[in-house]
Amino acid sequence: MGLLLNEQFNEDGILGMWEITEDFNTLRSMVNLDNSDIETLESFKNHQRKLEWLSVRVLLNTLVDKESKIVYGPDRKPYIQTNSHNISISHSKDLTALLLNKKKRVGLDLEFMTDKILRIADKFMRPEELNAIDENQRLYHLYLHWCAKEALYKICDKVDINFVTNLNIEPFKPKESGIIIGTVNNSYMNEKFKLNYSTIKNYSIVWCYK
Repeated sequence: MGLLLNEQFNEDGILGMWEITEDFNTLRSMVNLDNSDIETLESFKNHQRKLEWLSVRVLLNTLVDKESKIVYGPDRKPYIQTNSHNISISHSKDLTALLLNKKKRVGLDLEFMTDKILRIADKFMRPEELNAIDENQRLYHLYLHWCAKEALYKICDKVDINFVTNLNIEPFKPKESGIIIGTVNNSYMNEKFKLNYSTIKNYSIVWCYK
């Protein structure tokens, strides 16, 4: 399948998704890697992790250009080496997603939906958030909350954030796509964000930029 989505947000932002249907050799042939990249790739023991890592680079090269390279800071936050865009990365099962913006902070999360989230919902949601869940769409609604909080966690650089105490999602009725309002309140900020969400092929995806 390869490129599943390439959506431009005005002239500065891009959301891209890649469906991994290629084998390792095919993906490897689609991207140019330097020696440090090759060393990183070969360090992964898990085959799926190698496919995910390669698909991120292939997708970035498809969305931006073939010379774009991802590097990581001391906090393990990803950057594009040329600083052409801010970047957020997510992958789950067979999909990889990237959110890019030239000027704004970005946060993105993608999740393949399974019933395992039913057992851990109280670990990342406030009681009032749980009480507002649509029982007819419980699984999807829970995943949207999880993805929204992950996206907020990433856009705020993962600093001093507890999913229950520092992140709040306002009540909303889940649709195929829409808007979620979330707030980050910790020792560094008290800030409200508008998050976009959608669902595709049993995946939920939430992204934001500000």
